[in-house]
This record gives sequence, C-alpha cells and structure tokens, in this order.
Amino acid sequence: MLKAREVLLVGEGNFSFSAALNENAGDDVGVTATCYQNEENANRQESAALNIQRLRERGSTVLFEVDCTCLKDHEAIKHHLYDCIIFNFPHSGRKSGVKTNRLLLVKFFQSAIAVLKDNGEVHVTLCNGQGGTPCDSPVREWHNSWQVVAMAAEAGLIQSEIRPFECDMHQGYQCTGYRSQDKGFHVEGGLTHVFTRSLPYTMPEKLKMERTIGKETVCFEIPAELSEYVNRNFLSQQSHHPVKTVQEQLLRELKSVCPVCTISEEFPELVTCRPETLQTYDPNLTHSEVYWIKPTDTYIFNQSANRQEDGESMDDQQSFTGSYALRPSLLFHAQEITQNEEFSPGTLYAVSGLVFQRVPVSPSRSSAFHQLLLVGMFPVESQPLKCFQDSLESLLASYGVSFELVQTGPEQQVWMNSKMLPKFGRITSLPSFASDLEGLQLIVVSINLDHLATLIFGISDWRLLWSADPRFLQHFELNPLGTFCPFSLYPPSYMHDISFWMDPDNFEEMNFHTVVREAACGAVKDVVLVDRFRHPHMGHASLCFRLTYQSSDRALSHSQVLGLQSQLRRLLPLRLHVTLR
Repeated sequence: MLKAREVLLVGEGNFSFSAALNENAGDDVGVTATCYQNEENANRQESAALNIQRLRERGSTVLFEVDCTCLKDHEAIKHHLYDCIIFNFPHSGRKSGVKTNRLLLVKFFQSAIAVLKDNGEVHVTLCNGQGGTPCDSPVREWHNSWQVVAMAAEAGLIQSEIRPFECDMHQGYQCTGYRSQDKGFHVEGGLTHVFTRSLPYTMPEKLKMERTIGKETVCFEIPAELSEYVNRNFLSQQSHHPVKTVQEQLLRELKSVCPVCTISEEFPELVTCRPETLQTYDPNLTHSEVYWIKPTDTYIFNQSANRQEDGESMDDQQSFTGSYALRPSLLFHAQEITQNEEFSPGTLYAVSGLVFQRVPVSPSRSSAFHQLLLVGMFPVESQPLKCFQDSLESLLASYGVSFELVQTGPEQQVWMNSKMLPKFGRITSLPSFASDLEGLQLIVVSINLDHLATLIFGISDWRLLWSADPRFLQHFELNPLGTFCPFSLYPPSYMHDISFWMDPDNFEEMNFHTVVREAACGAVKDVVLVDRFRHPHMGHASLCFRLTYQSSDRALSHSQVLGLQSQLRRLLPLRLHVTLR
C-alpha cells in the first residue's frame, strides 16, 4: 500500500533506531531500513534480530548490503523517491581522519539526492563538535571539523534546520558504532542536521526591453547583472513581499500627519538626461553611478498619420537629442509630480519603484532597490521638515535608524542612517518650483525601502530580498510582520584573490564589479581591493582584489566556487582588456 510519507534509513547497525522510529511514526509512514552488512553479520548484533522482526511485522522493508554512497545502484531502492533519508552517526571506520569522513559525507549526499523527492529532507546526525557549525559546543576549528554544510552543498543541499538528537524519544535505541564493530558513539550532545534542496545557479543574460518616453519608444537591453531585478512585481497589489509591507507601514504612519495620495501612474525605468544635468535631479549622484544605456532601436508613433515610423539605426547617434539611463533615483520625477494639475498643497504624494545604481559589490548596497518618493507642499510656519522627521523617527528609531540634520546654504536636509548603510534615506526642504506658492515649502522624502526591510525584519543579507526560493515569500505570507527566519543556516564562505595588470588611464573599477556580479551569478558577497602596485617605468599597474563568496539562499560548494572563479578569470580579459597575473 502506498504510504503518505516514505522514509529511508541508511547505515543502521542493530536496527534499534529504525524500529523505534517506525513504531512512533504512525501507519501513514513507510519505513525502509538498510545496513551496510550482510544479514548474517547484522543478526549477530544484540537485539538486531528482534528489531528486524518488529520492523517486518509492521510492514517495513529491511535491506542488507546497501552502500549509502551509491543508492541509485540498488535494485530495491533506485525506483523509489523518499520524503526523508536518515543517516545517524556516519563514520568511515576506526581512526579515519576528518578528510576521509568528509568524503563519506559528500558521496552520501550526492547519492541521496538521486532518490530524494523535490521537497524531501536529508537528516544527518553527528557527534557534538563534528559538524563544524556554531551549534556545536565547544566549536572545533573549521579545518578540524567535518564541515557538514559545505559537504552537503556539493550535492546542492542547504542546511535548513539543526536540532539536538533526542535519543530518549526513540525508546530502545542503542548506538552500536561504526559498522557495529567499535564501541558506540557518544550520542549525548549529538546534533541532527536537516538538509533540503536549493535552487541552482544560472548565468544571467541581458534582457530586451521596450519603453515609451514622450512620443518616442526606445528598445534597449538591461545589463545581465540586473536581469534578476526587473519584472518581479514586489510592490503589486497582491504582493506579500516585505518591501511592500514596509511601504504600507510607512504610508499608514504618515497619514496621521497629513493626507497621503498614492500615485498609481507608472513612471518608466528609462529616463532621458545628460551627465552634466545629473545633480539637478539628485545632488548626490555621480556619473559613474549611473547605468547609461545605448538603445538598440527607436521609433516614433505618428499620431496624425496613425502609423509607426522607424527611427534610424543606433549606429547614427545624431538622431537622438539626449542620453538614456536606467533611472538612478525617483527624484527624476519630483518636478513632474508637482506640475501635475491634481497636485495641491497640504497633501503628500507618494510614488515607489525600482531604481538602479552602479555600486561596488558589498554586503550593504545593491545595484537595484525599491525607492519610495514622497513630495508635498506645506506652510513654512508648520515646520514640515521637522514634523516628518519626528514622525519617521518615532517609527524607525527602534530599528537602529538615526537622523542627521545638515544645513547646506538655504537648503535643509535630514539624512537617515543605519550602521550598515549611511544615507539610505533623506528628507529635504526645497524652495517651491512655482513663484505663486510663496509661504509654502516643498518637502521631498526619498527612502531605500529594501534596506529598511532588512532592518525591520532582521534579514541578514539584502540579496535574500531577491531570492527566487519560494520559502522566502512563504515566511511573510504566513507571518507578515514577524522577524525573518532563515531557511539556509550557516552557509559556508570562501575567499579567493584575483590579480591583473591594467592601464590606469583606461580602467574604471566599477566595470570590474559589473563583471564580478555577472560571472559569479550573484554569489559574491563582498569585494575588497587588497593590493595596488604601479610599475615605475612601464606605466601600467597591478590590482589585487579579494572576493568573498557566500550565498544565503542557495548551496555553494568549494567546487562550484572554483568554477565561478574560473568563469571570472575567463571574462575579465574579454570585457576589460586586462592581463591576468
């Protein structure tokens, strides 16, 4: 009879754990218990024959001579998929070292994944100190542990849970040791590590886009490093994403200060501007932080003739009067909002959306994030800047957000800072754009919603906000306001250096970070320049960068990192015309 849940146990000794589990699990759980020994040797263990009889009487399957490192080759196992695969206290034998036991784990995980259901779990129980996680007490040095999370990553598995091994719950369980030949392991303080599948890494590709600006429709390509950030709809009406929740909380709080009108119009992510006019929109923007776009094509819709007219090829740049860029800030739309005929003093107008900025790879800043822009006109005597600062401070101070007032000439602004990211938000008072609005002060508020979400929900890595793993959003669907609980615990990190010769006059460091994001598929958490050398006679220079590889939602193994590093070494000379060292 088909069971609702199928469990496979490997490496059993006297089958005491299997028997206890089977009797506690219920009739809807099918148990297959296996051991490495043949049946004759297995029955020599104390209580083994009785435990095997208990299993069989309850309809469980008992198999002998099963090698857990090649489960797919076993005739009775290879045609089944299991919900849970359990390996208690694995060991290669006698005084084998940690490297041998790591290899055993890798082979087991790679074998288990072949007979594991998509949403299945792999449970590995280790003696205290072996796993190499912070849950061990005391924690061994990393090189002296079994590095169980890194070994599981070789099979595409992440550690989703870790809990004490409660042998008292399995009445009659007796640990027999390696292949039942040695004395039993010290199960006190043992830890059960639970592993689940993670999504694979995919090489990002450029996306073809089309946007209308005025009468002009522009065709262009989104850079490959940004492809995972577009068309995600985190702020849609039906979204449960934490960024959407943070935005709703902010607007609810501000409605207690003044009326708030949310602008439903969608502004295009592509904007027209020139480098020399950037700071008229946002004084903190620099040319190098902007994703400048060279369109692949353009056309204009001729309303009088009711037809589409093709633009000239982009080989002829003279056909365009301006430069195109991916929107680096919603401040580009501030004046447009105030000039709308429905704009009226005393109301705060809100618009939100994606913005894109070229920034170094780091744990604190992302190249794409959701920004909230608030624009309103208020009487000067009401001190609107202080009013909004007080309101936001009362809401956000408990999350580690500080506010810093700065006076720059006639302009006042308040910066919102956190320990991880200073100046992630700003409240600014500006003179009004219209001369007939004397006595009114223009207030503009811009906030990085993504960073705020990481603070409010305790999300350790901003990249998790963009995770495609359904477990991330499921957490907020079930518990919209609760602190985030990671579904990938203690992800391993790896450091690699890369050095190359370059021409200082033609090298832009931000381009290096762009290639890193693309080549490493987003798996690099941090990049630091650790060495710079300039040849005294030849003029060229050498740079050495240190890359920290780590992922908070996907398995990342040592062998994968080597492959990503090789991919980076292949792309760098092609994209940046540098010479690797």
